[in-house]
Amino acid sequence: MDKHIEIIFEDADMIVCHKLPGIAVQSASVSERDMESELKKYLHGGSFFVVHRLDKPVEGLVVFAKNKKAAACLSEQAKPGGTMKKEYIAASTGMLPAEEGTLTDWLIKDGRTNTSSITKDTVKGKKAVLDYRSLPQDSGEYEKAAKMLGVPERTECAGLNVYAITLGSGRHHQIRVQLANAGAPLLGDVKYGGSQYERLCLCAWKLEFKDVRGQVRKFEL
Repeated sequence: MDKHIEIIFEDADMIVCHKLPGIAVQSASVSERDMESELKKYLHGGSFFVVHRLDKPVEGLVVFAKNKKAAACLSEQAKPGGTMKKEYIAASTGMLPAEEGTLTDWLIKDGRTNTSSITKDTVKGKKAVLDYRSLPQDSGEYEKAAKMLGVPERTECAGLNVYAITLGSGRHHQIRVQLANAGAPLLGDVKYGGSQYERLCLCAWKLEFKDVRGQVRKFEL
């Protein structure tokens, strides 16, 4: 198994993985290792279905289905507006407008550069909505999130803000673009104006959904 993949739960219907930065969930290149190909080898050719994705530089929880029934169940929940819940954490040297709030923008994707940008054109652009809350530096939640993101302890990180984020839509590079536009580009996200760092400081650290039997499953890094 690739060193960028850690299996944290598996049963007859699904595999939940901790994806580390640097590996794609799926890749168009046959020469590039990805989670899909690695898990196919792990399952020795057994059934396997991709349910949702994270960008290659993003860390976090990803669930895969092992049969068609589970794939249909999980894919329906993973659709935009579906019931699958993901919470991300992100670190920035910038600051969002308030301790908590909602960002609403319209995004346009440029396939040639693999980037997205904010537009005022509500016809051509796609609506992007996210909710955020700032994690207080004196909280245990901040310490845990900072450790997960690989950023310094609070005593060493004056000016560094960590946010918990939930998405109301699923747009290309949505968190990265919206936070940058609001004045808080992600640490390590030089593509969208963030400071140079050893990694992109974005992680999907909580995941919740229902399995094929209707049981609520919750996972947290």
